[in-house]
Amino acid sequence: MNKVLLTGILLLPWLLFAQGIHDTIIQLPSVDVSAGGIFEPETAGMKHTRIDSAVFYQKLHLSLSELLSENTSVFIKSHGRGALATASFRGTASSHTRVNWNGISINSPMTGMVDFSLIPVFIMDAMELRHGAASVADGSGGLGGSVQLRNTANWDRSFSADYLQVLGSYNTFEEYLRAGLGNNKIQWDVRAYHNSSDNDYTFLNKAVGDIVDGQVVHPVDTNHNAGYKKYGLLQELYVQPSNAQIISLKWWSQWADRTIPQLTSYEGPDHSNLNSQADTDHKLVADWTHYSEKGKMLVRSGFSRKRLDFTVKNHISGVGLLPVVYSESKLQSLYNHIDYTYRLNDRLSFSTSLDLNHHVVESYDRVSKSSYQRKRQDYSLFVSSRYSMSDRLNLKLMLRQNMVDAGLSPLIPYLGLDFRVLQGRDLIVKASVSRNHHYPSLNDMYWQPGGNPGLLPEEGFGLESGILFQGKNGETSVKAEVTAFRTDVTNWIIWIPSFKGYWEPQNIRRVLTRGLEFNANMETSLGAIGLNSSASYAYTRSINYGDKHIWGDASYGKQLPYIPIHSGNVFVKLDYHGFSLGWQHNSYSERFTTSSNDVSRRDWLYPYYMNDMSLGKELVFNRFQSHVELRIMNVFDEIYHTVLYRPMPGRHFMVRARVRVKG
Repeated sequence: MNKVLLTGILLLPWLLFAQGIHDTIIQLPSVDVSAGGIFEPETAGMKHTRIDSAVFYQKLHLSLSELLSENTSVFIKSHGRGALATASFRGTASSHTRVNWNGISINSPMTGMVDFSLIPVFIMDAMELRHGAASVADGSGGLGGSVQLRNTANWDRSFSADYLQVLGSYNTFEEYLRAGLGNNKIQWDVRAYHNSSDNDYTFLNKAVGDIVDGQVVHPVDTNHNAGYKKYGLLQELYVQPSNAQIISLKWWSQWADRTIPQLTSYEGPDHSNLNSQADTDHKLVADWTHYSEKGKMLVRSGFSRKRLDFTVKNHISGVGLLPVVYSESKLQSLYNHIDYTYRLNDRLSFSTSLDLNHHVVESYDRVSKSSYQRKRQDYSLFVSSRYSMSDRLNLKLMLRQNMVDAGLSPLIPYLGLDFRVLQGRDLIVKASVSRNHHYPSLNDMYWQPGGNPGLLPEEGFGLESGILFQGKNGETSVKAEVTAFRTDVTNWIIWIPSFKGYWEPQNIRRVLTRGLEFNANMETSLGAIGLNSSASYAYTRSINYGDKHIWGDASYGKQLPYIPIHSGNVFVKLDYHGFSLGWQHNSYSERFTTSSNDVSRRDWLYPYYMNDMSLGKELVFNRFQSHVELRIMNVFDEIYHTVLYRPMPGRHFMVRARVRVKG
């Protein structure tokens, strides 16, 4: 399995883009540089998390689902290695996390969610999480928060080429290639990648067992029918016709084929209940940005097209494999956005934007002959104001008005503030109050069978406050933040079994999510040893206050299924003369799979503690940089699940190498 490989890919520093256009913006009076990153009126009251560049560098070959679960407070519900992975942000549902790629939403208009396992870290230059109410700046519907994925230009580059290759357990093979060239007027960048794996790991199957000598003996099974292949291509073109203008064009296409293994509880024949899924995605976005002495204008148009084919086949004696489900879905979206920001003076600025989006979904099952075709118009008007009342107090007000299919949604307001506790110190108290609004997905309303056109939109009212600290002492820099939040959601949408024999969505009268988030980062030097570390912890209560007549007394006031109450992670990386040693730890408390939280039944997920380690060496030869690394995942061979009856791999290995050439 383990093979030595040759590679190199280095993430483009996204801050260079801002530096490249710095001279097109009016010069502001000098400010306290140490405070500038955390005390800004643009982010007053907002909690936002940016992934450290060292983490990006270490995990460039991973999927976004792995990066989020290992290095943020977002809980990822994974159906297995390479399989569907959705996010639970602050105890909310998967459709409550809004995801934007270069300014356009990539949430499926059909399901409302994003499969994070299909997004490689490799295709992005920067990622930012906006927690809770902060997501109002990006659009409505992010009751838990939003994830921003960005690509940016490096105007200082003349030529660069990177190649990254990964070999791993279960016949895993990955390749990543990136090349770019340009000058201070035009930049072109291309990235291509290919991932494949048989994914046939073995596991102790605790879902079934035999009685031997009075004791239950669980078999060791293999994760059959679980392979995947993924191909992708991203091209970017940036043009700067003048010091005041930037034009960009980005195109991302991806093809993925996955087979889906049987549940661990399945005891039927191996050649039946065979699932597979094929995804084809194309996304295109074009921007024009114009800077003036007092303002900035952005015009953006985007297009997205997706095809999703899902099949379930059974073997019929004398006939062969026949499909019992053959679902074909086509999704198409058109995005248009314009915004303008005006800075009245050094303390006060205003922004306004307009979004006009159009979605078309067609879904058809060739076996059952069920189908639906729907269109949706989504319009949004947004205004905001940022005001620095003094050197110690910032205020931000946002208002958003949506219209969906000619129906006017309730006004979405946000009010946030930052207060600097001590003059000249980076100790900030943050607070905000907001409401939000999430419209049902097209599947929620029209899926056949089970869609419910009578669903009510979800409405959330949120409060949060926190303390943010940033400081530096010699070679040591520290940033830490703790935030308490509370979101009251009415008309929460959830799919439940019905008496009709299939699942259908219903509104829960009320769900209350509340909790605490903590995250910290530290960089320091211990002589010749460099240390980079980060940690996060989340305490999350997501309580069902639905109608007792529907849910029963046993479910009222209980934690929603699959939401861990406690979760946390730690990342530590040591560097010494080109050598690096990394350690990644993740912990999750028990998760319930029933609304009654009944632990006496076997249908619950026990706590688990995951540990990964890496050892690498970097070499520099003039214009060439190379890096070779060995990674050991699940070091202590933990047996765990994130979804019931979906096994996860034990201890496994990966070797990666990269080469970078810079002109």
